[in-house]
Amino acid sequence: MELRLDVSKPYALALEGGGAKGGYQIGAWRALREAGVNISAVAGTSVGALNGALIAMDDYQKAYDAWNTIRFSQVIDVDDDMMHQLFYGKISVQWLKAASEQLKQTVKNRGFDVSPLYEWLRRLVDEDAIRASDRELFIVTVSLTDRKELELRAKDLAPGTLVDMLLASAYLPVFKNEPLGGKRYTDGGIADAIPMHVLVKNGYTDIIAIRLYGYGVTRRVRIPAGTDVHMVAPLEDLGGVLEFEPERSRRNMALGYYDMQRMLYGLKGTGWYFDSAWDEKRAYDYLMDQVTDYIRQKGETMTLRAVNEKLLPSLARNLDVRTGDYTDLAVALLEAGAEKAGAEHFRIYSEDEMAALVGRCPVSDILG
Repeated sequence: MELRLDVSKPYALALEGGGAKGGYQIGAWRALREAGVNISAVAGTSVGALNGALIAMDDYQKAYDAWNTIRFSQVIDVDDDMMHQLFYGKISVQWLKAASEQLKQTVKNRGFDVSPLYEWLRRLVDEDAIRASDRELFIVTVSLTDRKELELRAKDLAPGTLVDMLLASAYLPVFKNEPLGGKRYTDGGIADAIPMHVLVKNGYTDIIAIRLYGYGVTRRVRIPAGTDVHMVAPLEDLGGVLEFEPERSRRNMALGYYDMQRMLYGLKGTGWYFDSAWDEKRAYDYLMDQVTDYIRQKGETMTLRAVNEKLLPSLARNLDVRTGDYTDLAVALLEAGAEKAGAEHFRIYSEDEMAALVGRCPVSDILG
């Protein structure tokens, strides 16, 4: 695979907020590390700020371990089994009674108690390492007391306040809002969910933005001439912002890892990952082989013109391939076959490998 980024340049990361979806960004960071991409700065909102702190520390193992074992009770003061049943289990009478008590307590407290999150942050974050790092860390939050958005440079914060400001960035409206340093804050996503603005303002010209599609406002940013932004975003659902479950988190890390490789190496595919080796002629031949077999199975005949003007466009519409060339259509058809064949999601295929695995693609299922 050929890397499409110039690794002689430094890159700045913009990390979107999204609560429990945040493992995706750690998987993406792993791919950047393996590719040798030099990270000079990180700007994060909410969970993006926490992940930004871990990246500034350059402690991938600590980040992986944290997300690999994440639980509801590490973030909010709830029972893990009760929350697991809410997301994945059957609701019972006993569960409803327990949930009712939890809800009463939450209302009484004016929100979920996030003291577990504060303690978790204190264990994870090494403020000295961040201050000594050659990577800048910017944290986005909103001061309710001062009624304004804050874009904070970690190294400018008073000693001992970094964890407070990371928590301030992640104060979702459903959390019990406790004052920090005498002031109240709310989640930075209220003002800027994916903080590219702070990076542009500070002169960074090569930016990698990692989306989570979480909670908040996507701020409009004018990208100056000479500034390049590379966007990485999930094509699959990452779950809920409060779905702090290890299994979900592990899948999100895997998605982030492979989605970042899609950007870094120009991989094709939406549900699977292809290091494309077919040119358009080879892709067209494959498509013709598949549709010819489909026509034969139906006991029909069709002119070459009809195949090109009617059948292939119909295939493209049904597979939702609106742009690109025949290689994109061939990959989409292979993905349809991969779904039916139960192909492994988290690996990189060549078209020939997937074609051998799939055999005959389900053209009849697509076209009827």
